[in-house]
Amino acid sequence: MLNENMKTIRRSKGLSQQELAVKLNVVRQTISKWEQGLSVPDSDMLITISEVLETPVSTLLGENVTEQKIDDLKVISEKLEVINLQLAQRKTTRKRIVHWLLISLCVVIAGIFAILLAFESPYLGWDYSDPEIAVLGVAVHSFEWLFVRAAPILFIGTIIGIFLTRKKE
Repeated sequence: MLNENMKTIRRSKGLSQQELAVKLNVVRQTISKWEQGLSVPDSDMLITISEVLETPVSTLLGENVTEQKIDDLKVISEKLEVINLQLAQRKTTRKRIVHWLLISLCVVIAGIFAILLAFESPYLGWDYSDPEIAVLGVAVHSFEWLFVRAAPILFIGTIIGIFLTRKKE
């Protein structure tokens, strides 16, 4: 319903998809997807579209409204406020989860470094004449070699991520 109404109203205003896209600060493909029903605009964008097309949101959504009452606007604004609060809470939760995952990764990296330092590469003194020990020694050495080179970069990246995802008060 939204896609058909949006296309009809846009055409009746004499706007092309590109012209509407410019007015909404989106790409033309976004307008095309909305009009084909492949995606829908979020609540803030829906209000912006209604302002640009000089059409009530209810008309875009398919309601036949002859006269809009103040109560209707209040209900719509309350619903949009609830939706915005839910989206903000979801974003905060995701940010908090990422923050703690990054902290956990830092702890794991530091722990592995501590373990490698404590053992001081014991595989260097192993007898490599036994093929199984040779394979194990090469695997341990490869892990240590790769870890010692990649972990500092990963550690710095996680520290930066922790600062970027910290709670700002």
